[in-house]
Amino acid sequence: MTEIMTEATRTATSNLVGTRRAFLTRDVKAIALCAAAAIPAIAQILTPTAAYARNGHEGGRHHAGGGEHGHHGGRDGHGHSGGGRHDHGEGGEHGHGGGGKCFLRGTRILTTTGERAIETLVVGDRLPTVFGGIRTIQRIGRFRRFRSDARKPWPRDARPVRIARSAMAPNIPHRDLYVTRGHALLLSDLLIPAGCLVNDTTISLDPASDRDELEFLHLKLETHDAIYAEGAPCESLQGCDETIRSSERAARADQTSHLPCAPIICNGPRSELRIRLRSLMSPWLGSQRFDEIRAGLELQAAAAIPR
Repeated sequence: MTEIMTEATRTATSNLVGTRRAFLTRDVKAIALCAAAAIPAIAQILTPTAAYARNGHEGGRHHAGGGEHGHHGGRDGHGHSGGGRHDHGEGGEHGHGGGGKCFLRGTRILTTTGERAIETLVVGDRLPTVFGGIRTIQRIGRFRRFRSDARKPWPRDARPVRIARSAMAPNIPHRDLYVTRGHALLLSDLLIPAGCLVNDTTISLDPASDRDELEFLHLKLETHDAIYAEGAPCESLQGCDETIRSSERAARADQTSHLPCAPIICNGPRSELRIRLRSLMSPWLGSQRFDEIRAGLELQAAAAIPR
């Protein structure tokens, strides 16, 4: 028995060491993206007037990368270079840079009467949650992304993250799960945005090449909690998405809204940049929980992929 355990330990250690190079490559790429995303925020702190002008905020409109962001009567219109645009319907929510806390249409959510496609849910439906028992849906929002030119790929920040079946644990999720990059999964009592867990095997940015429209939906409960989507614990909407401002009154109310149901890490470019930099130093400073969670996902990926 001791020999078996020793061999298993050696194998696990070898596998963990083998993931280090992959982590290094991913972290360097992610750090570059995070740094690029953080530059406008840093510039605005140092020279707010200049940054404001450079970011193209004129008369309530935002221009970036060929896109256009305009608020008209509580509706949001987003355009992307590369053939993508966003149309927010009533109650729609959107997170910049692929953020937001939304599920792709068709995602099955566990309710007290069984699993149902998210688009069939209504306000008042009751959901089992990880922390608060049975909770009632208070609000359902949605938004759509459109690809106007099918010859071009979806922009990176428009693509959903695909969490493959058994990516998190055996049979969790029990079917491929698609969420926005900013939507956090509950892993080891931490909430981590799906975009920070991409390993290009079991968790990846889905090209969605067969779709010209992507519809996403979010669910808000009385307080922030984790619900079950395709059997995987995922966060509900916390307060109001930072980019949603259907009315000033709603914005002020949501600013005083709920605390997170669990600690959130990698939440935003600056937070992710800090954690990724710390991860790069893990050989000298020791691993952190983010490294351990990613290593566990790598081992699960190795076990889930058929040989």
